[in-house]
Amino acid sequence: MSFRIRAARDEDLQHLYEMAKLTGGGFTNLPPEREPLRAKLARSHAAFARQEEGLSDDLFVLVLENCETGDIRGTCQIFTHVGQLWPFYSYRLGTVTKHSRELNRTFRAEILNLVNDLEGSSEVGGLFLHPAERAGGLGMLLARSRYLFIARHRARFADRILAELRGVIDEAGASPFWDGVAGRFFGMNFQEADTFNATHGNQFIADLMPKHPIYTAMLSEHARAVMGIPHPSGRAAMRMLENEGFAYEHYVDIFDGGPTMTARTDQVKAIRDAVTSTIIGIGDADGAALIASGRLATFQAAQGYVRSTPEGVIVDPLTANALQLREGDEIVHVAR
Repeated sequence: MSFRIRAARDEDLQHLYEMAKLTGGGFTNLPPEREPLRAKLARSHAAFARQEEGLSDDLFVLVLENCETGDIRGTCQIFTHVGQLWPFYSYRLGTVTKHSRELNRTFRAEILNLVNDLEGSSEVGGLFLHPAERAGGLGMLLARSRYLFIARHRARFADRILAELRGVIDEAGASPFWDGVAGRFFGMNFQEADTFNATHGNQFIADLMPKHPIYTAMLSEHARAVMGIPHPSGRAAMRMLENEGFAYEHYVDIFDGGPTMTARTDQVKAIRDAVTSTIIGIGDADGAALIASGRLATFQAAQGYVRSTPEGVIVDPLTANALQLREGDEIVHVAR
């Protein structure tokens, strides 16, 4: 059984909707509502159709397709320039140090600052793999295919890239962080705020959230405990990001307190190490690789094998069939 990554199409809407219902909430980039998903697809179509090179406010939606059945079993998204339509807010965890001469004591207080530091970055997000497919490296294929897409279209992306990981959500669908911080000012629970954000953007945060720093000592112990901690289902994703060169620099999501990981785009491992080659043959190959071909709407990626020679590369027949590759085609590949 083989799988490939390709650009999302209108006919994928129902598959995306069914997967969105499996996320368990707090997954802003994949809301379980057809209209927001349809709007995402429309925006993605426009991004794939734009021929001008250069940075713009684009969204690319990719899907994981079973090559044999045509079923969609996963999805991921790439935002080229966040904070253009709506402000991009984060909390940054910092420390304030004060000294009392009379008490001869130094006090260090942890604070949350509402910032726009990451505005203008590119973002990888919206990654979801169907629970029945969470084996065989398909999560890695979804995640790393985005970096080969960026390498293939580097001029369309910023010099910094981020990834927001979903924060801790309890069995009832509530967020301890939201309840301890923003929920006190908005008069709505986490699920209501999350749904509103997915469909209307987060300008309401700017309108209602106090701009002054928040001392974390004033929060509940439960809220403090989840700051910068990923949802249990996101721990593997955090490790994958770290392996690619992303780091947690004390930025947390304003809704659920999940960690925001950042990296310099050209230093992301799969982007930095990506190699462009010409196929000189289809046959025996033993170098495990992630292989991509095409540009924009014709972009595709799959796990496969390559054998490098001074003249070009040889690609294994299964991958060549999955991606419709022929001798003379250009591919981008990176070692697995």
